[in-house]
Amino acid sequence: MHILVVEDEQRLAFLLRRVLLEERHTVDLAHDGHTGLNLALSDTYDVVVLDVMLPGLDGLEICRQMRAERILSPVLMLTARGAVEDRVTGLNVGADDYLTKPFAMEELLARINALLRRRERGFDETLQLSVGDLTLDLVRHEARRAGRVIELTAKEFALLEYLMRHPGRVLTRTQIVDSVWRYDLEALSNVVDIYIHYLRDKIDQGFSRV
Repeated sequence: MHILVVEDEQRLAFLLRRVLLEERHTVDLAHDGHTGLNLALSDTYDVVVLDVMLPGLDGLEICRQMRAERILSPVLMLTARGAVEDRVTGLNVGADDYLTKPFAMEELLARINALLRRRERGFDETLQLSVGDLTLDLVRHEARRAGRVIELTAKEFALLEYLMRHPGRVLTRTQIVDSVWRYDLEALSNVVDIYIHYLRDKIDQGFSRV
C-alpha cells in the first residue's frame, strides 16, 4: 500500500518510514505542512499519517483541504495533545482516527491496517473508477467505455487511473510525471502530451469527440 507520512520530528518520521517499509508498504515522507499538502493533492495514497503540529501549515488544515478537494484517503492524525476537544476537532475536519504520542509502533500498524480494511469495505472506488461512461476496473486491470473494452498498455492504464482519480482538477505535467512515471523525464517534456494523445485516440475510437 502507498502511505504518506507528514511528521516534522525527523527521528520519528524516519522510524515510521522504516517500520512501514518493513511491512512492505511504499512510503512518501514530508517534514512540513506545505510539502505534505502538495504530496496529498498530487498523488493517491491508501493512508495518510498526519501530525497535527507542523511548520508552515498544521495537520488540521491539511486534512480540511484534502476533504475539500474530495480526497478520501483515510487520515490517521498524530498529536502530543490528548484532550478530548483536540480529538473531536480532528475528527470533525475529516480525520478517520487519532493516535496520541507517545505510542507503540504495534498500535500504529494496527490502526493503519484497520483503516485499510475499512477503506476496502467502504469505498468501491478502490476497486472501480467511473467518469461518465468510462469505467476502470482496478481488479481486472480493464478499461471500458459504454461497455466496450479498451486495450491499454500498463503505462496508459496507470495514466488513466491517475486522471480518473482527480476528475475536474487541473493537473500539471510535473504532477502527472511524478505520480505515473516516478522518475525524471525532463528530457522528454512532451511525454505526457504523447500519452494523453494515445489515450484519447483509444478512448474515443468509435465515439464522437465532445
